Amino acid sequence: MLYKFWMTVKKELLLLQRDFGGLVILFVMPLVLIITITLIQNSAFKSLSENKIPILLVDYDNGSISKTVKDNLNKNGSFSIVSKIHGIKLNETSAKEAVFKGEYQLAIIIPEKLSVDLQTKVDQNVNKILSGFGVTDSANTIKNGDVIGQKEVRLYFDPATQMTFKNAVKSAIDKMISQIETQSIYKTFQDQLGESNNPIFDQKSFIAFKEIVPTVNNKEILPNSVQHNVPAWSLFAIFFIVVPLSINIVKEKGQGTQIRLITNPVPYAILIAGKTATYLLICLIQFLLMVAVGVYIFPFLDLPVLDVSGKIMLMMNVAFFSGLAAIGFGILLGTVAKTHEQSAPFGATSVVILAAIGGVWVPVFAMPKVMQYVSHISPMNWGLNAFYDVLLRNGSILEILPEIIFLLLFFITTITIAILYDKKKRAV
Repeated sequence: MLYKFWMTVKKELLLLQRDFGGLVILFVMPLVLIITITLIQNSAFKSLSENKIPILLVDYDNGSISKTVKDNLNKNGSFSIVSKIHGIKLNETSAKEAVFKGEYQLAIIIPEKLSVDLQTKVDQNVNKILSGFGVTDSANTIKNGDVIGQKEVRLYFDPATQMTFKNAVKSAIDKMISQIETQSIYKTFQDQLGESNNPIFDQKSFIAFKEIVPTVNNKEILPNSVQHNVPAWSLFAIFFIVVPLSINIVKEKGQGTQIRLITNPVPYAILIAGKTATYLLICLIQFLLMVAVGVYIFPFLDLPVLDVSGKIMLMMNVAFFSGLAAIGFGILLGTVAKTHEQSAPFGATSVVILAAIGGVWVPVFAMPKVMQYVSHISPMNWGLNAFYDVLLRNGSILEILPEIIFLLLFFITTITIAILYDKKKRAV
């Protein structure tokens, strides 16, 4: 029985060896894919963090607020302020046209008398409060009759600008304006109370934010793009084994090889075991090559190194059971499909769909609620969560055990269906 198993494995290896183009796709293309995707993502991040984004600023205020806005934008380091185009000073109309044409991503319009009107409004509110305590005199309530309308700082965005960039900019400017208003209120209270030389208000933020990250041996675990890309695209490469595996099974049926194998005294389970062992070996080699690229090649490309110290065996376990799930799906597809035209397009498309809903391309938390529930049916999602547990959450075998069980059950289910379908088809 063992001899028959090894002969089946040898047959599969010979078939793969003769298909040089298939071997290139199985081993080289995933490496090219992971390097390309990671370089693009890393370059995009650097372009946002190192290159300043030019933004148009139209200042109709020319007061303390507009000066503070300019100072904060300059200190931010991500933006460069543009107030003239081709030597001509900007106004709201020209700035809007330039942004809507896609020449700039953002224009900020600061309205007239913003600083003066803000101070007037603050004076009114402070006087109203202090007068209730009998602190102010009648001279301080002269401005209370003026009605100050709400002011708008208008933002124009390029229609092609991503929503995440819009929300980040709006949040930053809103925070900036709120701080200016708060400081104006503090300062007015101090002036009214005659404490200008000795500030009575501590204007430093009382509440601060501090990120607590997991640590191992007193060393912080800081996630990076490599820790996301290597497991995600390794899974994609592992599941892409579905395509050549299903095509080979269909080819055996079309050439009559399967009939000759079945007529021999070899159980069908042995044939499936031989295919499983062969393609599982390929999956593990794929995974190890991807990890090797993350550990040894990425540092030479100015990318973060993949830290797998103490984690490689757990990652191998995840890759092993992910490979089983992919092989089970490939065998089922090859058993059911009747032609290459059925197996190849359906296999490739289904792998892409499983990757999309599994969180390989877009994080699951960023999907609509319905798709977040759907993602749980994708075996790629199970494998990806297990890899994240190991790499990013410092999980143990117990943490990844549920995902491993799901992957194993998926393999058993698909193989069982394939065997029953083949048995029924041959019995007809």
